[in-house]
Amino acid sequence: GSQGDREPVYRDCVLQCEEQNCSGGALNHFRSRQPIYMSLAGWTCRDDCKYECMWVTVGLYLQEGHKVPQFHGKWPFSRFLFFQEPASAVASFLNGLASLVMLCRYRTFVPASSPMYHTCVAFAWVSLNAWFWSTVFHTRDTDLTEKMDYFCASTVILHSIYLCCVRTVGLQHPAVVSAFRALLLLMLTVHVSYLSLIRFDYGYNLVANVAIGLVNVVWWLAWCLWNQQRLPHVRKCMVVVLLLQGLSLLELLDFPPLFWVLDAHAIWHISTIPVHVLFFSFLEDDSLYLLKESEAKFKLD
Repeated sequence: GSQGDREPVYRDCVLQCEEQNCSGGALNHFRSRQPIYMSLAGWTCRDDCKYECMWVTVGLYLQEGHKVPQFHGKWPFSRFLFFQEPASAVASFLNGLASLVMLCRYRTFVPASSPMYHTCVAFAWVSLNAWFWSTVFHTRDTDLTEKMDYFCASTVILHSIYLCCVRTVGLQHPAVVSAFRALLLLMLTVHVSYLSLIRFDYGYNLVANVAIGLVNVVWWLAWCLWNQQRLPHVRKCMVVVLLLQGLSLLELLDFPPLFWVLDAHAIWHISTIPVHVLFFSFLEDDSLYLLKESEAKFKLD
């Protein structure tokens, strides 16, 4: 719970609203006038009561000169059509679209014979899946969509570590990569099982993602610094890693949404769009370099 949903005025309002609108003839009346897109997105009478009472409570807080409270762990957002958090939903969709465009570009310009081709394509699909669930979660926050958003985000970080392992170690030592892949899959399975079956612990999830995120950053950055003179294109990767670290600080700037739409999380999602484009551009350059290198080696052999 959060300050807003613990307020007696909010709780009484929701209770009263549900009694008046969410049973018998009143419920039928609610359903008959509810837009079809709202019912398809799973918005119930109870959800509507919570939404209306949230704004009643926010109004009273502002009237009495208090700070805007959070409700159920979230800031109050102005709903647009069936989008619960319009800016974050649109930004997630645009991140997904950028990933799709760059995947198509990668497949157009990089032949499948490039040593990193299949690993890069798999990373693009994992990213696309994560942005799909991020869009769904910000459109409609339920237990299922929240879990899918969190789990798929963890999968992207783990796959980025795997991508780094293949690039730095795996091309020379495939057996090491196979063992490392098995370890990462085991880690993901344990992580998802604990959060799904035992307890959904937000603190643990955050610590786990920060830990694997740091491994990801340090590994990529070390490899980039080691190779930047020999391979000029790795500078793109360095910029991506540093930008993602810098932009993640936006998440610490937790403020009530501007115009009830734009919060720090939405700004973070918007700012990552060009970063993804740059990373895929690096993967494309690097894959073409590796292809050239393997062809030269083949000719020598």
